[in-house]
Amino acid sequence: MNKLMRFFLILAIVPALVLTSCKKDETFNSQNELITYLKTQNLDINTIIGGFVVGAPPADEVATFISSKYIIDIRSADEFAQGHIEGAIRVDLKNILIEAEKANSKPIVVVCKTGQTATHAVALLRLSGYTTATALKWGMSSWNSTLDVWSNNIDNIAEGSANWTTDAAPAVKNFGSPVFTTTSTQAELILKERVALVLEEGFMTVQPSDVLANPSNYFINNYFSETDYVGFGHVKGAYRINPLLVVEGQVNNLDPSSQVLTYCYTGQTSAAITAYLRVIGYNAKSVMWGMNKFSNANAAWAESPNKWKSTMSKNLPIVTGN
Repeated sequence: MNKLMRFFLILAIVPALVLTSCKKDETFNSQNELITYLKTQNLDINTIIGGFVVGAPPADEVATFISSKYIIDIRSADEFAQGHIEGAIRVDLKNILIEAEKANSKPIVVVCKTGQTATHAVALLRLSGYTTATALKWGMSSWNSTLDVWSNNIDNIAEGSANWTTDAAPAVKNFGSPVFTTTSTQAELILKERVALVLEEGFMTVQPSDVLANPSNYFINNYFSETDYVGFGHVKGAYRINPLLVVEGQVNNLDPSSQVLTYCYTGQTSAAITAYLRVIGYNAKSVMWGMNKFSNANAAWAESPNKWKSTMSKNLPIVTGN
């Protein structure tokens, strides 16, 4: 090969190498693609948690409730056998999307023990296109008193704790977004992949006692109203980022390098928010039981519909066995 031919060969190869190098350096931002898609599809957090729970019906409306809903029970097989709603279908949480396909036009109601795992599931169902899915508020604890697990889990562990305060909320900061990789570059498929991952991981939680003992171990977001944040008290150092909208960039006020905890009044809203945050890449967990564990007897919310009382547990009909 003479010098002139070598020269032209090099001229042909160099641009290709440069283009290849540039292509390798380009990194696809899965999280950014997903966030953009959620915005355009009106799948922000406020949409996901809007009207996402339904109360147990009056006794004379049980038959109508059962016939008009597709009821999915995500408790264990043993818990289901102890008592369940007539016609309810039991599935494991990770398989709920498979079962949801069978609902046809019936609105889906998800049932668990307390309403917390169910609202977590409903958030994932709504992100998957089942926009009218709801959870039974308070779970089977509200349906029949023999299945009540709420009454044994309310408490006042915040009383006297140095880590429970009425201080003003700390100023919010702006953090970067979480980073994750996906096998797809199509936004709709990225969402499906992330939802499937969160379902496989299961409902991620932390106990209020652990939070009170070491609040500095976490990035904590209190999902109370502004009035209740001070009036009820809150975990020391907890932020109050509410309504935590993607479209307004409020999710970027969460620290993606920390465990992000959300707590609310009942643990049900925080469960749904936790599911959403995990889908968009945060290491998020829900604080179980919410205010009902921290300070159920707090006089500031004596008449609140979110304060658990044993009288909320009805005695609606249940079926035993599988």
